[in-house]
Amino acid sequence: MSRELKLGQHVVNDENPTYVIAEVGHNHQGKLETAKEMFRQAQSCGVSAVKLQKRDNRTLFTKAAFDKPYENENSFGATYGEHREALEFGREEYAELKGYAAELGLDFFATAFDIRSADFLEALGMPAYKIASADLRNLPLLRHVAAFGKPVVVSTGGGTMEDVERAYDTVMAINTQLCIMQCTCGYPVEFDELNLRAIETFRQRFPDIVVGYSGHDNGIAIPVVSYVLGARVIEKHFTLNRGWRGTDQPFSLEPGGLRRLVRDLQRAKVGFGDGVKRKMDSETTPMKKLGKKIVASRNIP
Repeated sequence: MSRELKLGQHVVNDENPTYVIAEVGHNHQGKLETAKEMFRQAQSCGVSAVKLQKRDNRTLFTKAAFDKPYENENSFGATYGEHREALEFGREEYAELKGYAAELGLDFFATAFDIRSADFLEALGMPAYKIASADLRNLPLLRHVAAFGKPVVVSTGGGTMEDVERAYDTVMAINTQLCIMQCTCGYPVEFDELNLRAIETFRQRFPDIVVGYSGHDNGIAIPVVSYVLGARVIEKHFTLNRGWRGTDQPFSLEPGGLRRLVRDLQRAKVGFGDGVKRKMDSETTPMKKLGKKIVASRNIP
């Protein structure tokens, strides 16, 4: 049974390099030129893809929720709706970013938070779709996106195994291009709540799909551990400056961290080896220097 997924320009499987997604999200702060610079920096770090988030805020929120005052250090508007609208890109910006990502050789797609946003993205010809953890149980959205016939990457934060199995069954009944991501909805997540061994559980339970990890953890160690456990798609939030305004900025990777993550994932893959214990060529000289042998301690007549 094949565990393989074609994501954009890449074939994701156990043999190929890890597919790394730089989750730009709304860390661009609603500025197109900032988003483009983030794409450029992410490309220089060696990632496979850059990703945004798309919401139709009038669809998602009631009038009361949209108009609720939202004045804090991370706010971009007087109300929550104004805050969210200030961070959204429209069709023109998405089209420009899609073209720019193509120039950089990057895959580009987005999380669809609602059906109208999914249709918006499909009209732009997105190569794949992300479903956020908050929509793991949103079967209408899962069915709608699956029907596009493109890869669907589903995060599982806040869910039970029953929820994950239901999402799997829902998508696979329509479209077998599925990746399930272990995720914990903490911002940032505490290390003792990562439950990374769920990656192994997913690989055992779903032997026909690629499994990944979407992290809100600090640092770069956890994604590498996730790879060792079987995650072949790694998603990490990305920023140019963790001190910028925004709730996702503090636990995002800056370019230096993202570059080290890509490097360490490559090293982990190479370091796996084939499991056959043998002496390596590089060990010959050290073993001659440090090894022991039997010699006579006095003349032997």
